[in-house]
Amino acid sequence: MDTSPPEPRLSALYQELILDHYRRPRNKGALDGATHSVSLNNPLCGDEIDLQLRVDDDVIRDVRFIGRGCSISQASASMMTQLLKDRTVPQALTLAAQMNAMMQGDESAAKDKALGDLRALAGVSKFPVRIKCALLPWNALTDAVKP
Repeated sequence: MDTSPPEPRLSALYQELILDHYRRPRNKGALDGATHSVSLNNPLCGDEIDLQLRVDDDVIRDVRFIGRGCSISQASASMMTQLLKDRTVPQALTLAAQMNAMMQGDESAAKDKALGDLRALAGVSKFPVRIKCALLPWNALTDAVKP
């Protein structure tokens, strides 16, 4: 496993991307007509998320979140909601598995373009206490779409 730090300019770009999603979260707010919802929190750091989805014919038509917490959890939620719209539930669960693998240090997952902006969070895998922050929205997704 390559544990060398990313190129400084790339690392700075990733940090700015995370901060942008934290400061200007996408798809934040209540979702009228939600068919699925779940609330989760991380008692260790106080992160909270209420994830709401509108699923029609096994396709995520819309997704929004209400939450508060650290920049990692909120940026992860913002990035996740952008990726999930118009994907099938199985596709969304595959992305959740890829995100989990990336947080466990799987380099191939970290390079997978399907994760989009979420790849900026790959460095979180080096900080075990922050992994739960990044995965909170994804755990909410998994819980929300359970049959």
